[in-house]
Amino acid sequence: MPVILLSVFAACSNNEETKETAKMNYPATRKTDSIDTYFGTKVPDPYRWLEDDKSAETGEWVKAQNKVTFDYLATIPFRDKIKERLTKIWNFAKVTSPFKKGKRYFFYKNDGIQNQSVLYVQEGMNGTPKLLLDPNTLAADGTASLGGLAVSKDGKYLAYSINRAGSDWSEIYTMEIESGKKLADEIKWVKFSDIAWKGNGFYYSAYDAPKGGSELSNKNEYHKVFYHKIGDVQDKDALVYEDKDHPLRNFSADVTEDEKLLLLYGSESTSGTTLAVKDLSKADEWHYVVSNFEHNYSVIHNDGNKLLVVTDEGAPKYQLLEIDFTKKPDPENWKKVIPESGDLLEHVSLCNGKLIAQYLKDVTTRLYVYDMNGKKENEITLPGICKVEGFDSDKDDSLAFFSYNTFTAPASVYKYNIVTNTMSVWFKPEIDFKSDDYETKQVFYTSKDGTKVPMFITHKKGIQMDGNNPCFLFGYGGFNSYYSPEFRIDRAVFLENGGIYAIPGLRGGGDYGEDWHKAGTKCQKQNVFDDFIAAAEYLIKEKYTSSSKLAIHGRSNGGLLIGAVMTQRPDLAKVAIPTVGVLDMLRYHKFTIGWAWASDYGTSDNQEEFNCLIKYSPLHNVKEVEYPATLVTTGDHDDRVVPAHSFKFIATLQEKQKGSNPVLVRIDTNAGHGAGKPTSKQIEEYADIWSFVFYNLGMKY
Repeated sequence: MPVILLSVFAACSNNEETKETAKMNYPATRKTDSIDTYFGTKVPDPYRWLEDDKSAETGEWVKAQNKVTFDYLATIPFRDKIKERLTKIWNFAKVTSPFKKGKRYFFYKNDGIQNQSVLYVQEGMNGTPKLLLDPNTLAADGTASLGGLAVSKDGKYLAYSINRAGSDWSEIYTMEIESGKKLADEIKWVKFSDIAWKGNGFYYSAYDAPKGGSELSNKNEYHKVFYHKIGDVQDKDALVYEDKDHPLRNFSADVTEDEKLLLLYGSESTSGTTLAVKDLSKADEWHYVVSNFEHNYSVIHNDGNKLLVVTDEGAPKYQLLEIDFTKKPDPENWKKVIPESGDLLEHVSLCNGKLIAQYLKDVTTRLYVYDMNGKKENEITLPGICKVEGFDSDKDDSLAFFSYNTFTAPASVYKYNIVTNTMSVWFKPEIDFKSDDYETKQVFYTSKDGTKVPMFITHKKGIQMDGNNPCFLFGYGGFNSYYSPEFRIDRAVFLENGGIYAIPGLRGGGDYGEDWHKAGTKCQKQNVFDDFIAAAEYLIKEKYTSSSKLAIHGRSNGGLLIGAVMTQRPDLAKVAIPTVGVLDMLRYHKFTIGWAWASDYGTSDNQEEFNCLIKYSPLHNVKEVEYPATLVTTGDHDDRVVPAHSFKFIATLQEKQKGSNPVLVRIDTNAGHGAGKPTSKQIEEYADIWSFVFYNLGMKY
């Protein structure tokens, strides 16, 4: 296969004519006559063979594509300097908000550029931190990461999951906390699982072992809940729940703090849950509080048979209810403790016999204290535009901890005393970045249909709005998720070099609750793309930037966003970065956990939904026009959004691209969807992304 560059940029050249007339010679990608028929419509899929990520031919294609991409990136004169600067900025101590279990506090710490953060434990507030678990020792390249964990109620044991090479598959192990001794327990083929302790064991969720060679692509079916007793082999684990009639359902178990009730959540997609309860103190049957998937429910506490539940049932912006699970499951019997308000209720915690409610107001955090009957007592005042994360408290403790996040500085950890209503900094990182030189503001712009959409804009203070600033527009818009204030180390490099960083709160996300989410799903998905396009047009109209200085980026569902926007409006931006994107909307549900996304997307199995999907599916809307300079990124172990999406999309894009803008794919090895990616790989990836962005926006470093 031809893998050479037809024209290579001279390492020190600044000649714009050379850049504009350079042509790429992409690897030849074999085409087949594969065609699917959907409700009478024939849809070619000539690159179907790339779905087999285990084949030797696909492996050679990946090598050829990576050679072209990395040869191109190697010609960018400041690539190494960007990597050096990223490494320097990254190299500062980071600590998470601690959580308490018994007399001990647990937290994660990264000394700087460790590939994985390390779990520490200390006795009481004034104890000396002790290393408990270091995942960096599990893989030489740092690709083994620590996933979920749980501490037993008596504080004796830790159960933790390990993910490898970015895969969603994990194994669960156990250790004695006092001695730090790893026990013999090992549980395999765990996926999408919580860990919930009960006595001398815990509940977890898993699938049957997949057939060899298909672990990263086969559809995940028949999720089950098991109970594991410490010291037993996995084969002895008790099957707690399975649903043989519905293979495409997931189940998660939790246990109330008093360890008397077992909670079972069921889901068919990424939105909507069932809720069943079993009294573990007696041979009890399941009590179904909710047996449909129309709304979301989260139990935060129980007082005997009475559950405190955060839900969007009858409240798109969520409310806190008291539900007696032993009574007939009728919402008429449910008591409102904290009714729905005009802002989004994200979470409720117990602290020293009080309720702390965390709200989202225009995508920024507000905290309020209530008594147990739902009477508001006071607000916890937070400084500036921020997002609170990792809020941890205890019903019998007056202290709470949380992470305070902004766009311009790395997260600090605060300690809050509910008795005095005061807070203080528990940990503040020191970074080689002048945070005080930058500012964030929030604007509201109008989308295509007149909807007002919020957007955060961050840049250097005093920047001139003359339309010539490089701008990086990032979006997601799906699955009831949202992007609120957070500091991204990689984007500090862009800000330092005069860039403007913008994040709109697109429909499809959870910025304003379930109604906002639903307005960007299924056949209303175009609203998401329209919101993003309108954000770009606002930034151009208001002279923040211009199309020739604009880069657009999104991850996962956000990768779909970028693929759809660039195929609908190839003139909108100069650079497009679709990362681990869902790009084949007709077949996404046929791989791994893709079927669970149908509540947001719909599927091509339904005629009405097919008619909507085919209109925006990025893979099926590539035309022979000039597209932006495009760098598609994915990982060879991505078993969330399989790399076939990116493979087929880039092959089609390379086939049809007109003009000289490069369209490339960067395929990371031993990497998955993103979670747990080692620091070294993150720095390498971001160095390449920013080099590509800087170079194609004409920025100097």
